[in-house]
Amino acid sequence: MTVATNPKMTFADFIEHNDGTDALYELENGELIPVSSESDINQIIAVFLLIYFSQIGIPANRLRMKAEIAVHSQQVNVRVPDLMVYSEELAIAMQGATRSLILLDMPPPLLVVEVVSPNQASRDYRYKRTEYAARGIAEYWIVDAIAQKVTVLEWVEGFYEERVYEGEQAIASPIFSEVQLTAAQVLQKC
Repeated sequence: MTVATNPKMTFADFIEHNDGTDALYELENGELIPVSSESDINQIIAVFLLIYFSQIGIPANRLRMKAEIAVHSQQVNVRVPDLMVYSEELAIAMQGATRSLILLDMPPPLLVVEVVSPNQASRDYRYKRTEYAARGIAEYWIVDAIAQKVTVLEWVEGFYEERVYEGEQAIASPIFSEVQLTAAQVLQKC
Protein backbone atom coordinates (compact mmCIF):
# COMPACT_ATOMS: atom_id res chain seq x y z
CA MET A 1 0.00 0.00 0.00
CA THR A 2 1.32 3.43 -0.94
CA VAL A 3 0.62 6.55 1.06
CA ALA A 4 0.62 9.77 -0.92
CA THR A 5 2.57 12.59 0.69
CA ASN A 6 2.91 16.17 -0.36
CA PRO A 7 6.45 16.88 -1.49
CA LYS A 8 8.33 19.50 0.51
CA MET A 9 8.63 22.87 -1.15
CA THR A 10 12.15 24.17 -1.68
CA PHE A 11 13.17 27.80 -1.31
CA ALA A 12 13.51 28.00 -5.11
CA ASP A 13 9.95 26.61 -5.45
CA PHE A 14 8.75 29.23 -2.97
CA ILE A 15 10.30 32.07 -4.96
CA GLU A 16 8.57 30.83 -8.12
CA HIS A 17 5.25 30.08 -6.38
CA ASN A 18 2.29 32.02 -7.73
CA ASP A 19 -1.23 30.89 -6.91
CA GLY A 20 -2.79 33.79 -8.83
CA THR A 21 -3.79 35.67 -5.67
CA ASP A 22 -2.24 38.38 -3.53
CA ALA A 23 -2.11 36.00 -0.55
CA LEU A 24 1.03 36.05 1.61
CA TYR A 25 2.71 32.83 2.71
CA GLU A 26 5.51 31.85 5.03
CA LEU A 27 7.70 28.89 4.18
CA GLU A 28 8.22 26.68 7.20
CA ASN A 29 10.26 23.49 6.86
CA GLY A 30 9.09 22.96 3.30
CA GLU A 31 5.43 23.71 4.04
CA LEU A 32 3.56 26.68 2.62
CA ILE A 33 1.81 28.41 5.53
CA PRO A 34 -0.81 31.07 4.70
CA VAL A 35 -0.31 34.31 6.60
CA SER A 36 -3.68 34.84 8.22
CA SER A 37 -5.47 38.15 8.37
CA GLU A 38 -4.40 40.16 11.38
CA SER A 39 -6.79 41.10 14.13
CA ASP A 40 -7.74 44.74 14.34
CA ILE A 41 -5.62 45.27 17.46
CA ASN A 42 -2.56 43.71 15.80
CA GLN A 43 -2.95 46.04 12.84
CA ILE A 44 -3.37 49.06 15.13
CA ILE A 45 -0.17 48.18 17.02
CA ALA A 46 1.85 47.63 13.83
CA VAL A 47 0.63 50.88 12.26
CA PHE A 48 1.26 52.79 15.51
CA LEU A 49 4.87 51.57 15.55
CA LEU A 50 5.33 52.31 11.83
CA ILE A 51 4.17 55.89 12.38
CA TYR A 52 6.25 56.23 15.55
CA PHE A 53 9.47 55.08 13.86
CA SER A 54 8.76 57.48 11.00
CA GLN A 55 8.25 60.35 13.48
CA ILE A 56 11.62 59.71 15.15
CA GLY A 57 13.30 60.14 11.79
CA ILE A 58 13.56 56.74 10.13
CA PRO A 59 13.00 57.37 6.41
CA ALA A 60 10.14 55.63 4.60
CA ASN A 61 12.54 53.65 2.37
CA ARG A 62 13.78 51.83 5.49
CA LEU A 63 10.36 50.91 6.95
CA ARG A 64 8.41 47.85 5.79
CA MET A 65 5.22 46.12 6.81
CA LYS A 66 4.59 42.52 5.76
CA ALA A 67 7.83 42.16 3.77
CA GLU A 68 9.36 38.68 3.49
CA ILE A 69 12.68 37.58 4.96
CA ALA A 70 14.56 34.34 4.32
CA VAL A 71 15.90 32.75 7.52
CA HIS A 72 17.80 29.59 8.43
CA SER A 73 16.13 26.70 10.18
CA GLN A 74 16.26 22.99 9.31
CA GLN A 75 15.82 24.37 5.80
CA VAL A 76 15.53 27.88 4.45
CA ASN A 77 12.32 29.34 5.81
CA VAL A 78 10.59 32.57 4.88
CA ARG A 79 8.90 34.73 7.50
CA VAL A 80 6.59 37.74 7.10
CA PRO A 81 7.05 40.00 10.15
CA ASP A 82 4.53 42.70 11.00
CA LEU A 83 7.16 45.43 10.75
CA MET A 84 10.84 45.73 9.83
CA VAL A 85 13.35 48.55 9.96
CA TYR A 86 16.01 48.16 7.28
CA SER A 87 19.60 49.25 7.60
CA GLU A 88 20.79 51.74 4.99
CA GLU A 89 22.75 48.88 3.34
CA LEU A 90 19.66 46.70 3.13
CA ALA A 91 17.55 49.55 1.73
CA ILE A 92 20.18 49.99 -1.01
CA ALA A 93 20.26 46.22 -1.69
CA MET A 94 16.46 46.20 -2.06
CA GLN A 95 16.34 49.07 -4.57
CA GLY A 96 14.66 47.95 -7.76
CA ALA A 97 13.59 44.59 -6.32
CA THR A 98 10.48 43.16 -7.96
CA ARG A 99 9.54 41.38 -4.74
CA SER A 100 9.93 42.53 -1.14
CA LEU A 101 11.94 39.43 -0.15
CA ILE A 102 15.18 39.76 1.81
CA LEU A 103 17.45 36.98 0.59
CA LEU A 104 20.04 35.19 2.73
CA ASP A 105 22.96 36.94 1.02
CA MET A 106 21.55 40.40 1.85
CA PRO A 107 22.22 42.32 5.06
CA PRO A 108 19.68 41.63 7.81
CA PRO A 109 17.19 44.30 8.90
CA LEU A 110 18.09 46.25 12.04
CA LEU A 111 14.77 45.52 13.74
CA VAL A 112 11.96 43.01 13.31
CA VAL A 113 8.64 43.41 15.14
CA GLU A 114 6.17 40.57 15.54
CA VAL A 115 2.75 41.25 17.06
CA VAL A 116 1.61 38.01 18.66
CA SER A 117 -1.57 36.52 17.26
CA PRO A 118 -3.81 34.22 19.30
CA ASN A 119 -2.64 30.60 19.09
CA GLN A 120 0.66 31.71 17.48
CA ALA A 121 2.70 32.65 20.57
CA SER A 122 5.11 29.71 20.31
CA ARG A 123 6.03 30.70 16.75
CA ASP A 124 6.92 34.27 17.79
CA TYR A 125 8.55 33.48 21.15
CA ARG A 126 10.38 30.31 20.18
CA TYR A 127 10.80 29.48 16.50
CA LYS A 128 11.14 32.96 15.05
CA ARG A 129 13.41 33.96 17.93
CA THR A 130 15.85 31.20 16.95
CA GLU A 131 15.58 31.98 13.23
CA TYR A 132 16.03 35.73 13.65
CA ALA A 133 19.04 35.18 15.94
CA ALA A 134 20.62 32.85 13.35
CA ARG A 135 19.98 35.57 10.72
CA GLY A 136 21.87 38.10 12.87
CA ILE A 137 18.97 40.52 13.31
CA ALA A 138 20.22 43.01 15.89
CA GLU A 139 16.90 43.67 17.59
CA TYR A 140 13.62 41.73 17.72
CA TRP A 141 10.47 42.97 19.44
CA ILE A 142 7.63 40.67 20.41
CA VAL A 143 4.54 42.74 21.14
CA ASP A 144 2.03 40.65 23.04
CA ALA A 145 -1.37 42.30 23.51
CA ILE A 146 -2.72 39.15 25.15
CA ALA A 147 -0.03 39.04 27.87
CA GLN A 148 0.20 42.86 27.93
CA LYS A 149 3.98 43.01 27.48
CA VAL A 150 6.66 44.00 25.01
CA THR A 151 9.73 41.78 24.86
CA VAL A 152 12.86 43.34 23.38
CA LEU A 153 15.54 40.92 22.29
CA GLU A 154 19.07 42.18 21.60
CA TRP A 155 21.42 40.04 19.50
CA VAL A 156 24.65 39.53 21.44
CA GLU A 157 27.30 37.08 20.19
CA GLY A 158 24.82 34.97 18.24
CA PHE A 159 22.07 34.79 20.89
CA TYR A 160 19.30 37.05 22.07
CA GLU A 161 19.35 38.72 25.47
CA GLU A 162 15.80 39.43 26.61
CA ARG A 163 14.19 42.35 28.43
CA VAL A 164 10.45 42.41 29.16
CA TYR A 165 8.48 45.64 29.55
CA GLU A 166 5.02 46.04 31.03
CA GLY A 167 2.77 48.96 31.94
CA GLU A 168 4.58 52.27 32.28
CA GLN A 169 8.07 50.76 31.97
CA ALA A 170 10.09 52.68 29.37
CA ILE A 171 11.24 50.49 26.48
CA ALA A 172 15.00 50.61 25.95
CA SER A 173 15.94 49.96 22.33
CA PRO A 174 19.59 48.94 21.90
CA ILE A 175 19.63 50.20 18.29
CA PHE A 176 17.32 53.21 18.46
CA SER A 177 18.28 55.21 21.55
CA GLU A 178 15.79 57.93 20.58
CA VAL A 179 12.84 55.59 21.30
CA GLN A 180 10.81 57.02 24.16
CA LEU A 181 7.88 54.65 24.50
CA THR A 182 6.38 52.68 27.32
CA ALA A 183 4.83 49.26 26.97
CA ALA A 184 1.46 50.87 27.81
CA GLN A 185 1.80 53.30 24.89
CA VAL A 186 2.49 50.46 22.46
CA LEU A 187 -0.41 48.44 23.87
CA GLN A 188 -2.67 51.50 24.31
CA LYS A 189 -5.69 50.16 22.40
CA CYS A 190 -5.65 46.71 23.97
